[in-house]
Amino acid sequence: MRDLKLPEQRHPEKAHRKDNAQPKKPKWIRVKAPTGEGYNATKKIMRENKLVTVCEEAGCPNAGECWSQGHATMMIMGEICTRGCTFCNIATGKPDGLDAFEPGRVAMAVQKLGLNHVVITSVDRDDLDDGGAEHFAQTIRAVRHRSPKTTIEILTPDFLKAKPGALETVVEAKPDVFNHNLETVPGLYLEVRPGARYFHSLRLLQRVKELDPSIFTKSGIMVGLGEKEPEVKQVMDDMRAADVDFLTIGQYLQPTPKHHGVDRFVTPEEFASYEKAAYGKGFLMVSATPLTRSSYHAGDDFARLRAAREAQLAKG
Repeated sequence: MRDLKLPEQRHPEKAHRKDNAQPKKPKWIRVKAPTGEGYNATKKIMRENKLVTVCEEAGCPNAGECWSQGHATMMIMGEICTRGCTFCNIATGKPDGLDAFEPGRVAMAVQKLGLNHVVITSVDRDDLDDGGAEHFAQTIRAVRHRSPKTTIEILTPDFLKAKPGALETVVEAKPDVFNHNLETVPGLYLEVRPGARYFHSLRLLQRVKELDPSIFTKSGIMVGLGEKEPEVKQVMDDMRAADVDFLTIGQYLQPTPKHHGVDRFVTPEEFASYEKAAYGKGFLMVSATPLTRSSYHAGDDFARLRAAREAQLAKG
C-alpha cells in the first residue's frame, strides 16, 4: 500500500528531480495555522462524508481561514491524479475506480454546511473515457437536488484525452461558474504542465461560452514561476479573446524541494498593477493578490461577478 504522507510515494515521478531551494516567505505570504471551532466542524463533516478536499491535498495556505467559515473545495474522483505537474502537491499515480455514491455524499455535505456557494474540483482522470465528465455532471445534479439555492462552481481538468462530447456533458448540467486554470504562461508549459496544452485549455474555456453563454467562465494563473510581465499580460489578452469573465492571479508556493522552484515572490504592488491591467482589458471580475487561489472567497466573488454582469447588461 502506498503511504501518500511520504513525499517519495506521493510523488514518485519527481523522485529523480534535483532539489530546489525553498526560499523564506516574505511577511505578506505568512498565514496562521488552522484552528478554531468552525475549522473543526468543517473538518468533521468532511470526514463523516468521506470526502477529499483540494484544500488539504494541495496544501492551500488559506485552508484555516476558509474552513473556519464553513467553506471548503470538494475534490471528487479520488485523491490520486494521472498527471504529474511540477507545481502541484496532489499525489500522482493510477487512481482507484469511481465511487458511484460520491455525488450524493458531496450533496449531503453541502446541505450540512449550509453553503450558499460551493466549489467542486477534481484530479485529472486520463484513465477514464470521458475524463470524469459524467461524474462531474452527476455531482452537479445531486447538489442541485438537495440544495437548489446553492450556486455551483466547478474547477475542471482539461479533458484533453477524453472522448468527444465530454465537455458538453458537463455544460449541460448547468454549473453557475465553469473554471479551468491555465496555471502559467505558454512558454513554461513544458516544464510546469508537461501533460497539458495551453491552446487546448484556452479553447476549452471559449467552447463553454459557445455552448452556454449564461455560464460564467473563470481561469487563473500563478506568478513567481519564472514568467515575465509581458507574458502575463498576453495571457490576459488570450483569456479575453476566449470571453473569460473572471481572472485569478496568485503567488506560486513550492510544496517540496522536488517541485518547481520559486523564481521570486511577486510584491503586493505588482499584484495590484496586474489587477488594474486586467480590469482595463475587460474582465468582469479580477482577484490578484499573493494569497489568491481559485476558490478563495469564491462565494463573495460570485456575488460581485453576477452584479458586474447585471451592471454591464444595464448599460446596454
